[in-house]
Amino acid sequence: MRSIVYAVLAACLGGLVIAPAAPAQTPPTRLRGTIAALEGQVLTIATREGPQVKVTLDEKVAVAAPHRLDLAAIKPNSYIGTAAVPGADGTLTALEVVVIPEAARGSGDGHYDWDLAPGSSMTNANVDAIVQSNTGRTLTLTYKTGSIKVTVPENVPIVAFGPAERADLKPGARVFVPAIKGADGSFTATRVLVEKDGVAPPM
Repeated sequence: MRSIVYAVLAACLGGLVIAPAAPAQTPPTRLRGTIAALEGQVLTIATREGPQVKVTLDEKVAVAAPHRLDLAAIKPNSYIGTAAVPGADGTLTALEVVVIPEAARGSGDGHYDWDLAPGSSMTNANVDAIVQSNTGRTLTLTYKTGSIKVTVPENVPIVAFGPAERADLKPGARVFVPAIKGADGSFTATRVLVEKDGVAPPM
């Protein structure tokens, strides 16, 4: 089974790249919402779908936070992850872009379905070419098994991730949490991406 890409979540901590989680027998569940509470090792998330979900954080779980970048931060030979949706003509338009650290280049390489929006996809790939237009930039992205073009509008969030602390897991903060669902229905986080300084994880 193709593993779900978490290189989009890569962050650097003291020169150590937080690598993608090890592949699991079942794909992680992607939880999006706001923090309702953190009590000990249990994070309660008010999900975007409505229900609250409790997620266990083990001692080693990585916590990271995004910071904004300009469109100019995407350069030829950058390695990025981008969620996108197709238009009526099939052209892909980015919903967000994460610039992945060079140390994590190649992690999660590929193009596959995503659940940020109906019909969305995720692509982790190298930026081979950039063409400027009135509506933004069109990127030619190449991954191991193919190549696609994605248009990045001017207003799309572009971020990179850096380390954060558990102290940043405050009620009301927006989060993105990939989590493994156990046989008993409980969730255990593989990492936590949390809003900081007003910048929320855009995935």
